[in-house]
Amino acid sequence: MLIAESLRPEHFGHARTGAVEITDAPLPRQANEPPGDSGGSLYAPHVKIYPKRAHGSFRTAKWIVMAVTLGIYYLVPWIRWDRGSYLPDQAVLIDFPARRFYFFFLEIWPQEFYYITGLLVLASLALFLVTSVAGRVWCGYTCPQTVWTDLMIAVERFFQGDRNQRLKLAKAPWSVNTLSRRGATTYVLGGLAREQVCIYMCPWPRIQGAMFDRDSLLITYRGWRGEPRGPHKAGQSWEGRGDCIDCKQCIAVCPTGIDIRNGPQLECIQCALCIDACDEIMTKVERPRGLIAYDTESNLAAAGRETVPIKLIRPRTILYAGAMAVVSAIMLTALLLRPDLDVNVLRDRNPLFVKLSDGGVRNGYTIKLMNKLYAPRALSLSLEGLPGAKLSVVGLENEINPSVTVPPDELKSIRLYVNLDKQAVAALGGVSTSFDIVIADVATGERMEHSAIFQGP
Repeated sequence: MLIAESLRPEHFGHARTGAVEITDAPLPRQANEPPGDSGGSLYAPHVKIYPKRAHGSFRTAKWIVMAVTLGIYYLVPWIRWDRGSYLPDQAVLIDFPARRFYFFFLEIWPQEFYYITGLLVLASLALFLVTSVAGRVWCGYTCPQTVWTDLMIAVERFFQGDRNQRLKLAKAPWSVNTLSRRGATTYVLGGLAREQVCIYMCPWPRIQGAMFDRDSLLITYRGWRGEPRGPHKAGQSWEGRGDCIDCKQCIAVCPTGIDIRNGPQLECIQCALCIDACDEIMTKVERPRGLIAYDTESNLAAAGRETVPIKLIRPRTILYAGAMAVVSAIMLTALLLRPDLDVNVLRDRNPLFVKLSDGGVRNGYTIKLMNKLYAPRALSLSLEGLPGAKLSVVGLENEINPSVTVPPDELKSIRLYVNLDKQAVAALGGVSTSFDIVIADVATGERMEHSAIFQGP
């Protein structure tokens, strides 16, 4: 219902009398698409798009975003972070052999993957919030596919020239010159697939309609101002006509090759290059800029009679922002309370207990000690709450107060036995009894107690 509400055709498109004309006619053929029909076939061959270079504030913003994102991609692996002599010093590292994720001072273990889940939830909510406010800003500016495609198009322009030169080169027969100019553009996503990834492979265009409402800022052609459109010559009057001179520059610069004047379309990634192209033309013909602009459905419905204020704070944005705050608070609390030593105790279940020759009973346990510090730790083990019990660690049977050393940033597993003599077993009355296994840091005295069960006969 939200998709239908947000993409209702009566709020978009253009009309010559103020009412919107809705037809089932197909979109106009792209400027670089060859003539001819498909012969009744439902399959249309892919026509490669050669967008023209745009100039303006949005294009500048895209260059800046590209520089920042590619800078992060190429430079972050070279940043160092000192974690001591035992661990890697790469600041951001996904260490598959060791099953660790390092992010500066933060280290995520496999058992703590819920932090990654929280980050993904937080990123999704942020995407929902940004989309509800300003449309597909992610798609138009920061999506890796968009950034990579922008880079590949820039490479193409360097070797092949701008749009017209690339169109001629595409129609030219293969030659040494053609191969030398096009051989730099063979990367699959940026050089070949390009807009096909956004249109066919990415699920986000099909979901984002549910994020929009009447107050979402979307890139829109203001049909109430541009219609009726048509060519205009210098000195002609603007009386009785719209500001759109049908130059099709908005189509020429579009990386997905659509006509924004046809209203909202799945292919539109909201990159705003059509705004730059249109503003440049409006300046040349001495008409106000903003024929294509970020606008809301509510303001479009007013058709220039009044200006509807932008509502950034509304139920939808409050919901997304509130959910982000809750998830962030939960993750921050969990991170601040995260212990630097994790203990897991597993009691043997086969057999549950072993009867000794002197009439006593023995239970076996496997203890896993996870040291999250970047230094080795000596840990002593003892028992509480089980009178008469004796503790022994496999490999340290002769030690009265056994202690084990856990290497830095590692998980160590040890075998532990708890013995009760005949009198202590009789005192239990044949029932299972809970007690505590105490692990203490020898250097600092920090204690951690883990509850366990002793099973009698």
